[in-house]
Amino acid sequence: MQRTAIVLAGLVILFLFSLGAAVGQESRSEISLQGTGFFTKDTNGQGISRSTTDTGGFLVGYRYHFNRWLSAEANYGWNRDTQKYSSVGGFSRIQSDAHTATADAVISLPFGISKFSPYVLGGGGSLVFHPTGNAGGFLPGADTQARGTFVYGGGVNYVLTKRVSLRAEYRGYVYKDADFGIRGLNTDSWTHTAQPSAGVAFRF
Repeated sequence: MQRTAIVLAGLVILFLFSLGAAVGQESRSEISLQGTGFFTKDTNGQGISRSTTDTGGFLVGYRYHFNRWLSAEANYGWNRDTQKYSSVGGFSRIQSDAHTATADAVISLPFGISKFSPYVLGGGGSLVFHPTGNAGGFLPGADTQARGTFVYGGGVNYVLTKRVSLRAEYRGYVYKDADFGIRGLNTDSWTHTAQPSAGVAFRF
């Protein structure tokens, strides 16, 4: 599941990149690299409480501008955190790499000021949780698990040059709690991860 999600994101990026190349000399393509935070809401369900360590990671993306106000993009992100589950039966910790692979539509807002260009976005994709197996953060039977997610957010670009912009962004992910295939960790709850980020975008 992990490889499938990453491959699909790669195919979307490749498609959009090819589309941009076919346009010719117009600067409609954009790549970005951002450092991120990753903050997940605690949940409770079926007698189980789940919390997650706050952490950071990175997000890389490709955006193709169809016109001045509409774009499409694909993104891949990574972070490492620890899911902590507690119930009357005990306490468990699972450290995992969380991979995000998403695609979304981006709408540029018409009220940009000077060099600031705001936008909103919405789409979907997958979060893939892959146990690291590290000591102190592993539970026998824990397996890689993919969760479908809805992603929404917005941000602003600050134009430095015709080709380079600084970017500040917020993304929210809504998805079903991960249980790593272990029934005793299933809260049957939905959660939300907030992902603020900042970085740079290059247009070509």
